[in-house]
Amino acid sequence: MASFVLPTNYAYVALVASGTMWLNFFQMETVSFARKAAGVKYPNYMADNNLAEKDPKAYKFNCCQRAHANTLEAMPTFLFALLYSGLYLPRVSATFGAIWLVGRFLYTLGYATGDPKKRNTSGGVIHFIGYLGLMLTATYLAGTKTYNLLF
Repeated sequence: MASFVLPTNYAYVALVASGTMWLNFFQMETVSFARKAAGVKYPNYMADNNLAEKDPKAYKFNCCQRAHANTLEAMPTFLFALLYSGLYLPRVSATFGAIWLVGRFLYTLGYATGDPKKRNTSGGVIHFIGYLGLMLTATYLAGTKTYNLLF
């Protein structure tokens, strides 16, 4: 029977991965509070454009909702890159992952102001550094590990 042993420092990777649950929770609460303030009823995903153009609270809700959706769109590739590259380089992967988490938190805070440009003030750049680092690390490892398997 084959066995599989995780690297010694893989707990750091797991800690960062679990941080995505807390980021998601934070974003859900941000959206929930903004939804209530704007009076946007379920099941409406966003405030109607006509309403958002007239009501700053509705516009702010749309910004909060978009920050959350953007994070959810990136989450599968982020988690794959984190968990895969963490098998070979756990500290490097956890560091890039932590950078992504901090950046996403700041991105959400900036977007939630109701000024979409503020999402990139610091958070957009920070999360991109972490994301790019993980993408490059995972791609490099996939290429080198696959090459070793084939030849």
